[in-house]
Amino acid sequence: MPFDPDIAYQAVQARDARFDGRLYVGVTSTGVYCRPICRVRTPRRENCRYFETAAQAEAHDFRPCLKCRPEVAPGPGTAWSVMDASGTLARQAAERLDALAGETGDAGAPAIAALAARVGVTDRHLRRIFVAEHGVTPLQYLQTRRLLLAKQLLTDSRLPVTQVALASGFRSVRRFNAAFAARYRLSPSRLRRDGAPASRGTADAGRVEMTLGWRPPLDAPALLRFFAQRAIAGIEAVDLDALTLRRSVPAGVLGAAPGWIEARFVPERAQLRIALAPALAGASARAAHTVRRWFDLDASPDVIDGALRGLHCEVANERLPGARHGTHLPGEGSGTRLPGALDGFELALRAVLGQRVTVAAACTLARRIALRLGTPVATPWPSIDLAFPTPAVIAAAPPDAIGKLGVMRQQVAAIHALAAAWPELLQIAEAPLPLGARAHALVERLDALPGIGAWTAHYVAMRWLGWPDAFPPGDVAVLNALGLGRSGAALREAETMSQAWRPWRAYAVLRLWHTLEQR
Repeated sequence: MPFDPDIAYQAVQARDARFDGRLYVGVTSTGVYCRPICRVRTPRRENCRYFETAAQAEAHDFRPCLKCRPEVAPGPGTAWSVMDASGTLARQAAERLDALAGETGDAGAPAIAALAARVGVTDRHLRRIFVAEHGVTPLQYLQTRRLLLAKQLLTDSRLPVTQVALASGFRSVRRFNAAFAARYRLSPSRLRRDGAPASRGTADAGRVEMTLGWRPPLDAPALLRFFAQRAIAGIEAVDLDALTLRRSVPAGVLGAAPGWIEARFVPERAQLRIALAPALAGASARAAHTVRRWFDLDASPDVIDGALRGLHCEVANERLPGARHGTHLPGEGSGTRLPGALDGFELALRAVLGQRVTVAAACTLARRIALRLGTPVATPWPSIDLAFPTPAVIAAAPPDAIGKLGVMRQQVAAIHALAAAWPELLQIAEAPLPLGARAHALVERLDALPGIGAWTAHYVAMRWLGWPDAFPPGDVAVLNALGLGRSGAALREAETMSQAWRPWRAYAVLRLWHTLEQR
């Protein structure tokens, strides 16, 4: 949908972060397109052209700004309307291209044909609905994502240009150089000379570095505390002072090889700086897509806060013991984000372990499983030396090998069932369907597995898929925060109350959890 020029120009004048990732402004006097938060001098109104995506701007012959860097902008966020089936399908196709831009190779037509087959339509139909939704063809969109990924790697990392070309989906350096120069009017080596970071030592030369943006506010300390409380020793570590999370990456999660990842928050710039092991260079696009979901970088705080604000005041005033008139739930308006998961299988297995024990006890059991069945992995940090076992390894492990670690018999059976069903669960999670449809299908399949249960199924969908409408039924902490008991009537009342929070019930759950932490 075209932007109202008056509203769009006001957003540019105000450098309104709410429009970041949803609006790009092309300046006809310079031939450059920017994010609305760009700090350069505001262009004259008559020189501005407005676009919903970077691909649209580039299709109109604008090149990306080297100052505000459109490639690091947050994504548009979740689209909730499913009334327009074609539009939903086109958005799902774009999301798939975002994740796989660096892995499709430079034979664009076969890649689009494979995508069309995946979403169950013909090439021609995909092109038609994609142009109607995004204003560009799938090939144009894919080419923009590749070139922006290359620009990002050239700017943030010290990868050689040849590796940048391969990591960005180009099989030929010659074609990469030609495409880059034609679109951006400078060579990759020139961009590297003009904007590359200072050279590092040889030990760090192969690491892949990328910068990702978000729409503020984002409460990084609260998000990292959540991960720190659930970190498995030897696999994941959080430094709250440095606002950094480091962890190993099992084979098959981002790339074929195991590796490591580091994520560091830079709140004053609304950026997340990530570093990947050299072995994961080819999975840069997938990593960026996964990390965005892991830390909920594409959330829209203004939309979420607006939907939950009135309800939170009502809940706080009427339900929470000792609440004063006009109080708010902790986390409201402060950038609460939905903590995701890098490794969905690790998350699901740890959730099973935590069904009848504390969070700390579940982490201890998960650590024992990792020591027994995990894979050693080399990382830059001595405290992180293990990769969590893969579903195939868990499925093949004798029950006694897990049971002797202190895991209850029923949980051992549930873990084996989970591992055996993981290929099917992964297929559901990556199906070309709207997020809500995938989440419901995943919950239904998980709930059917022995020993999983509805709460665990919703929790996995909430964190692995980033499902913002998840509402784990019968959550004791939520019931306590609402001042309800644990009877059947209390559960029904909580479910009824939650209908007013949709489609952001998972954020409401997090804020209710925070009330108990802060008492």
